[in-house]
Amino acid sequence: MKKIKDMAEEDRPYEKCLRLGACSLSDGELLAVLLRTGTKGSPSVAMADEILKLSKDKGGLLGLYQLSLAQLQSVKGIGKVKAVQIKCIGELSKRISRTSARRGLSFSQPETIAEYYMEQLRHEEQEQLICMMLDTKNHLLGEEMVFKGTVNSSLVNPREIFLTAVSYHAVGILLVHNHPSGDPSPSRADLDFTERVRRAGDILGIPLIDHIIIGDHQFLSFRQRGIF
Repeated sequence: MKKIKDMAEEDRPYEKCLRLGACSLSDGELLAVLLRTGTKGSPSVAMADEILKLSKDKGGLLGLYQLSLAQLQSVKGIGKVKAVQIKCIGELSKRISRTSARRGLSFSQPETIAEYYMEQLRHEEQEQLICMMLDTKNHLLGEEMVFKGTVNSSLVNPREIFLTAVSYHAVGILLVHNHPSGDPSPSRADLDFTERVRRAGDILGIPLIDHIIIGDHQFLSFRQRGIF
């Protein structure tokens, strides 16, 4: 593998970016630029290629979200600092996506909620249940992860959800959770759990507005489907 300094100038990632823009770089070249420097016997372009090979079975660039620090450090030349940098790059991309999507949030349009959480949740290997708390004007007061694991009626107690809602003085809640399988179709447990929360909300006067399940670039809204 050639070192960057041994490449023709027009092929070097930095120079190519300056000349043609970042969009002209391949996935490996982008990662090489962010890694900045390599080590003896392992230039940055080689490290970038090895990292992408490591995440290939997990979806290439998307797999970077799921690689652990230990897995990243198994690549020659990647130490703790570079591994942390890569994890932070992934987190930064999620937050950029969410910040952009937040501007268009509308609680009467479930697709805007799904877009807001899509990049945060679709890469997760465990189910996460998030509660969004709303005020009288349907403005977002706050959001809290109330559970991580298998979402079902026996493991998630509606009491915890509504204690969180009351702490925000919410007058309505909206639940969001992900299916790591990528398929947002509700399970029997999802249906039973949602019905329990809906009934509890009616009693407490804090109605459940919707429950949205996030899959891989797809979602399901209970309200939109007429499930409740």
